[in-house]
Order: sequence, then structure tokens, then C-alpha cells
Amino acid sequence: MSSPYTVVLIVPTGIGAAMGGFAGDALPIARAVAASCDRLITHPNVMNGAQLYWSMPNALYVEGYALDRFAAGAWGLQPLRRNKIGIVFDRSISDDLRVRHLQAADAARATLGLELVDYVVTDLPLGVDLRTAASGASWGTIEQPDSLLRAVDKSISVAGAEAIAVIARFPDDPGATILHDYRHGVGVDPLAGAEAVISHLVVRTFKVPCAHAPALSPLPIDPEISPRSAAEELGYTFLPCVLVGLSRAPQFIATPTAPGAGIWHDEVDAVIIPESACGGSGLLNFATSSRAKIITVAENQTRMAVTPKDVRIQSIGVRSYLEAIGVITVDRAGMSLDSFRPQIDRLQECL
Repeated sequence: MSSPYTVVLIVPTGIGAAMGGFAGDALPIARAVAASCDRLITHPNVMNGAQLYWSMPNALYVEGYALDRFAAGAWGLQPLRRNKIGIVFDRSISDDLRVRHLQAADAARATLGLELVDYVVTDLPLGVDLRTAASGASWGTIEQPDSLLRAVDKSISVAGAEAIAVIARFPDDPGATILHDYRHGVGVDPLAGAEAVISHLVVRTFKVPCAHAPALSPLPIDPEISPRSAAEELGYTFLPCVLVGLSRAPQFIATPTAPGAGIWHDEVDAVIIPESACGGSGLLNFATSSRAKIITVAENQTRMAVTPKDVRIQSIGVRSYLEAIGVITVDRAGMSLDSFRPQIDRLQECL
């Protein structure tokens, strides 16, 4: 009996990906890939769409740092039915904005049946600062990381949280031009890089699932908003998609708890990634696998310029995600891709 066909779908955050660089616009890709495999492993940047989300029973929601550890073989993924979710609020969030987020959390409890524990407020304002690299990719810092870690520790040790949603106060004006471009479907998400810093810190320290939802004042109405960014215009909070993702996010294990327990990097059959974003440690680790096929998508352009050739890895280059789905469908069926080319070379003697 063959093992479940497992695909990892990666669209790195904060690099201006044409698909997956906006508010949940990679969700249609994830849905289609999930329908073409037995197990899909992906990350919050792909699955999060502010107040919009789509639950896929065979999709595993894995934060980026944890995905890198999984790719390296250091951590396994242990699926489960549900997590108790703790919410950590940045001290600098206003009372009114905190109430809006708590109402969204209560709505998720009442309508989706999610299990949330009592929330924690950091003892100091976190002080999020947004930056832009020379490439155009976004990143950021927090002035009080220890305050964040103290709050997360309290949520886990006192409230009993098994997964953490962090809500930090972000600057309302990350740059007029940058924000305008992003809302109109071009450029780079100015918040994404700093969000990754926050979730990486929590996951690295506590080894629990974590995702971030920025707290922002509502933006003025703009009738020309791009459909790719429009999910972020729907309300006061980006929290619902984070809570849904964390509710069934796999836990991380360093060793199997029993024979066959967990999912491990050597069970991955294919990894799909934008062609110009091949420099990440996770992808480079997957590329050393004798099993995983690396599929790069040229159509999903990014601000990066690291191709498979640049890092000397073998890959199957395709133009679109539709072609990538075709590749995994053929591979899952146990057929050769050569059979789908108009010319098949004759077999030659092995010398």
C-alpha cells in the first residue's frame, strides 16, 4: 500500500509574490493543490485571508520557522483534532480596538466551535517597527521581544493554550506609496515581514503553533481596491483566519511518540514554490531529499531573484500552478512525465 501523497506549498511572505503576496489570494491555489493530493502542508501566508478562510481537512497549517525545522528533519508534525488557542494582545492596542478583536474571537467560538482560553495582554507595548530591504521585501523588528515571550509563557502555563494567536499594534501608515500600491494589487505587503519575525520568535522559543494578526485602525474607503487585497477591507480585524488555522494546526514533535507517529520530511513527495524564491533554508533542505520533487512556478513572480540554477538544485520548471497540479497528478498516478511530451527518445544502451 502506498503512503499518502504529500505536497508542500510554499509562497514566502513579504516578497511581493504576484500570487500569494496579498490577502489570502493563494487560497484558490491551496484548495486546488489539496484536491490533487492526500496531504497538503503549507503555511499561514498561503492560508490567511483576514476575515476569509477555507478549511481543508487534508491541509496542515504550519508556521514558517516550524516548516523550516520540518524540512531539516528536526521536527515532525503531529496532526490532531483541535487546539486550545490563546490570544496575546499588544499592550499598545487601544481599548476599542481590543474589544473589536475580542468580539471576533467570541464570534469564532459561537459560530465555528473553536476552543479559546483566556487572553493575555503584554506588560509593555511591543513597539513594532516596519522596514523595507533593498530588494523591496518587507521585514521588521519589535522593541520588546521579552514582553511578548512573557505573555506567551503565561498563556501556555497558566491559561493552558496549545497554540498562540498574537495581535500586535502595527503602525497605521507604513508609507503612503507602499500602502497605496499594496491596496491596488501591486508591490509588497508592508506588514508581512514583521509578522514573520513575531511568529518565528514564539515558535522557536515555545515549539507551539503560532500565527499573527496585525491590529490597525480602519483605512479610508477606496473604491479602486484590488480584488487581491480586498479581504483586508472587510472589517476591524484580521483575526478569524488565524483562529481557524490554529484550531487544527499540527503540534511539533522532536521524536516519534510511537512507531509511525507524526509526519516527517522524508514523506514529502513534492514541493511547489515560485521560481524566483528558491533561496530559503526550507526549500534547500527539501532539495536534498531523494523523494521530493521540486516544482518551480515561473508565473508567480516575486521581488527575489534566486532560481534553482542559482542554488544548484534539480527542479521541474512549469509556467503556472495549473501545470504544477498536472505534474503532481501524473506523479501521484505513478507515471512518467516523459509520457506527456510529444516526442519520446528511444532507449539507449547503458555503457
